[in-house]
Amino acid sequence: MRTALLQSSGRPGDTGANIAVLDAAAARAARAGAELIAAPEMFLTGYAIGDAVPRLAEPADGPSAEALSAVAARHGIAIAYGYPESDGGHTYNSARLIGADGAPLANYRKTHLYGDFERTHFTPGDTPVVQARLGSLTVGLLICYDVEFPENTRAHALAGTDLLLVPTALMHPYRFVAESLVPVRAFENQMYVAYVNRTGTEGEFAFTGLTLLAGPDGVVAARAGEGEEILLAEVDPRLPAASRETNPYLQDRRPGLYGALAESALAEPARAAARTA
Repeated sequence: MRTALLQSSGRPGDTGANIAVLDAAAARAARAGAELIAAPEMFLTGYAIGDAVPRLAEPADGPSAEALSAVAARHGIAIAYGYPESDGGHTYNSARLIGADGAPLANYRKTHLYGDFERTHFTPGDTPVVQARLGSLTVGLLICYDVEFPENTRAHALAGTDLLLVPTALMHPYRFVAESLVPVRAFENQMYVAYVNRTGTEGEFAFTGLTLLAGPDGVVAARAGEGEEILLAEVDPRLPAASRETNPYLQDRRPGLYGALAESALAEPARAAARTA
């Protein structure tokens, strides 16, 4: 499945302009034979929008979602994008996947918020694995910081995710996440990981670019530079299953050992607090 990764920050603060950018990118990607286009974290509104977050946030099925469903159906291409989601008095840093017919397929809320900005403006999600079927692939969603926790990607591997879409807003000086960590995540879990970043500067944040598609063998099939770009890459639906046959990580796990390790990690802060009380 040919996949398009849109490395762009659009126009922060202007939802209509960003829908237009994604519309144009989807048209270009579809003409190139892509069946899916993915956009970065918070693409719909911009990332560094500060106190505008609650004002620009929308329900998962809000007017922008309807507009992008029409874009997907018009161009015959599935679309994944990041946006601020409003629901029940809370605002979430979310990612939504729409099918090529415009039907909603999945909505994920970022579970691990990064830094003071996100913790101030967002509520963390509590569902670690969100998936949808797209053609012959099981597609999962994480957002940015989420993928830096190995437990998240492993949960997706165990749930059968073939292609993990990760809209992101990776900033300097953390290039190593895109350069090294993401390909390792793909290899250790035998899945494709599409890591789709913003670019340029927004407020205090300078984004690295370096959008990539890493394969189940850990090989980076395609990587962007630091500027605006639509990256095209091929996802082979047969490769994740084949990789799981030859790489025994998932088969050789010993889950009985890991529960005790997690309990120990959780208990240590409590023991430290008791010692200082």
